[in-house]
Amino acid sequence: MKRGRAMLINTILLTATSLLMRSVGMVFQVWLTRKIGAGGIGLFQLIMSVSMLAATFAVSGIRFATTRLVSMDLGMNRGAGATSAVRRCLIYAAAFGTAAALSLWFGANLIGTRWVGDARSVLSLRVLALSLPAFALSAVLAGYFTAVCRVVKSAAVQVAEQLIRIGVIVAALSLSRGFTTETACAVIVAGGVAGEASSFIMLYVLYAFDRRRHLPRKAAPEPGVTRRMFAIATPLALSAYARTALSTLQNLLVPRGFRKSGASAERALADYGSIQGMVFPVLMFPSAFFTSLAELLVPELTEAQVRGDTARISELAGRTLRMALLFSVGVAAILFACADELGMAIYKDSDVGRNIRVLAPLLPIMYLDSVTDGMLRGLGQQMYSMKYNILDSAISVALVYMLLPRYAITGYLFMICFTEVFNFALSIGRLRKLTRLRVPLQTIARAVLCAVVAVTLTAAGMGMARAPLQTEVGSLVVFITLAAVLYCALLPLLGCLDKSELRRVSQIAGEIRRAAGKFFAALFRGGYGIRKKDRNRD
Repeated sequence: MKRGRAMLINTILLTATSLLMRSVGMVFQVWLTRKIGAGGIGLFQLIMSVSMLAATFAVSGIRFATTRLVSMDLGMNRGAGATSAVRRCLIYAAAFGTAAALSLWFGANLIGTRWVGDARSVLSLRVLALSLPAFALSAVLAGYFTAVCRVVKSAAVQVAEQLIRIGVIVAALSLSRGFTTETACAVIVAGGVAGEASSFIMLYVLYAFDRRRHLPRKAAPEPGVTRRMFAIATPLALSAYARTALSTLQNLLVPRGFRKSGASAERALADYGSIQGMVFPVLMFPSAFFTSLAELLVPELTEAQVRGDTARISELAGRTLRMALLFSVGVAAILFACADELGMAIYKDSDVGRNIRVLAPLLPIMYLDSVTDGMLRGLGQQMYSMKYNILDSAISVALVYMLLPRYAITGYLFMICFTEVFNFALSIGRLRKLTRLRVPLQTIARAVLCAVVAVTLTAAGMGMARAPLQTEVGSLVVFITLAAVLYCALLPLLGCLDKSELRRVSQIAGEIRRAAGKFFAALFRGGYGIRKKDRNRD
């Protein structure tokens, strides 16, 4: 019972943290778009594609390996093994992070001019190299805190890191005059370097205190830790290399495909930046509610698997996918209905709204695929997940190469839809083989009906009551709120939620109220009114 409550609290905490970070990130993205333009965002997204490949090599599967090793040792009451595992994983991360940094630093000119196809990216790539060792080491420590279910510490560090990164970038771009796209991208990357360095320092300090409190101080090396670490990390790393290389190739080919369709170089970068840097942040913003849960399911499912508790595995898988489905259907309907208003309210760009509407029906697939991948990793099926992702990326590269020169953005949107459905079909098929999972077709139909009714009634009501609202943004907020409340009210009426799930929702609401109450009580009392046992609770 304590374990379930701890997981619930950690899920709420990670979700709140993720929502806060995404909210700040969304505001920052809008500011950045207006500062450097869609073309600058497009160039920065290309640099981030190379960054993703370099970061994959720097981490080389070690975050998940840390989480799984620590979870396995704790599940068998081997605290010494957990300490030894973290130590070996840090050495692994330091080696790969340094190698990745040196490779990117000395290869920046070749990568920028030949791969990216824009010499303005070279400076940013060299600056980016400085962040890779800290990034790899932070991955190990974050994996540890996930395994021990004390995510409050890593969550706080994530918030601090983002604030530091954004603060550095905003200060630098605001104080400088006459910056170019090249120097602006380098400043943005430098802000990331400052954030990563700060993140590692904070995480390591928190880990040192946590280890002294919860793990043996003098842990003798557990036999076979290094072998088990490589057994988990190596196949993950090799698969991640292949997948990320294909994904990077895909992203680098997109602007070239747009240019072949007749667009200018600057327009091609702007179109690419619009979808990757403007549309997807809006679409993926609500997914914070389940990406946190997907991460926390890894140690939970790993421990259930070690105990041989198949009933618990099936219960977790079924309940999680059902709730994710209901949530994603509602989000998809609301975003579809107000796509144009979102595009204009956030970016002042009608094309963004059009692309949001095209991709909104795909959101249930995208959100469920993320949760399914998390569960497969928790069940030790990461190799299957990686194989599916590699195949997905290979198909994406082929479709980008064939479709974009002829169909431009339309071909790109089709590629996204096709590969998302393909990947999810493979992942959910594998999960069904491992659990007694059933596809709830009736629940899907009822949820869609609830969403359509909620959006339609809200739109009709807003049409009659739009006059008193002062701003478009205010009208948009009211519409989203009313549609969400009405959708949630319709779900139990049409049998989409049973009594146990309603109790679960009530329990979550209660935990949120209690957490909020403690927070505001501490805030108004200056933090001194918290009882000692609450301060010591993780």
